[in-house]
Amino acid sequence: MTLQEAIKARHSVRAYLPKPLTEEDAAKIQEKIAEVNKISGLHIQLIENEPKAFKGIFAYGKFRGVVNYLVMAGKKTPELDELVGYYGERLVIYARTLGLDTCWVGLSYRKIPDTYTLREGEKVACYIAIGYGETHGIGHKTKTPEQVSNVSASTPSWFRNGVEAALLAPTAINQQKFKFEYMGVKDGVPQVRADKGFSLVGYTSMDLGIAKYNFEVGAYGTHFNWI
Repeated sequence: MTLQEAIKARHSVRAYLPKPLTEEDAAKIQEKIAEVNKISGLHIQLIENEPKAFKGIFAYGKFRGVVNYLVMAGKKTPELDELVGYYGERLVIYARTLGLDTCWVGLSYRKIPDTYTLREGEKVACYIAIGYGETHGIGHKTKTPEQVSNVSASTPSWFRNGVEAALLAPTAINQQKFKFEYMGVKDGVPQVRADKGFSLVGYTSMDLGIAKYNFEVGAYGTHFNWI
């Protein structure tokens, strides 16, 4: 499965078969986490065979069978949420290429002592459930490219492809509060602006990071600059 195919095949899954990751899948995810942490400076950790985080009165949201998850942690900076979104989605889409299912989780979990570590100045931004879903989930209605971008007959096809991929990105309660603008070409390089919108729900910075990763995959083969 290519990354482009994985974006289309990925859906949020809340019900999992309560079983460990295979040794091969766990090793591949750990390797990708190490790569992402090195690039991003984040402190993402894979927690395996731990069933308590998604059970109990603080673990709401109809999750079932979750025993493996990613703890998305990093330094407390204004950029943390967007970084977590971008690099977390990189892991989510990679997981789908392996046949694994995932779900971003902002609140519906408990922090279980001694399951992960934080260095000085770090915080947990969210969790991502990961494993073998009872199903692979279903798609949900999305906005149109015109509602979240300035796509038109005069913008290049790769830009539309990027926007369409961004619309398949998971966002908090499917709010899709982001905007992409094609800004023309400067010094021979296309320019794209990405902005977050306002939401009482929050998570718009994280959602923007997720959407930006999907956009890049959708616009595959085109070099452009974020501005």
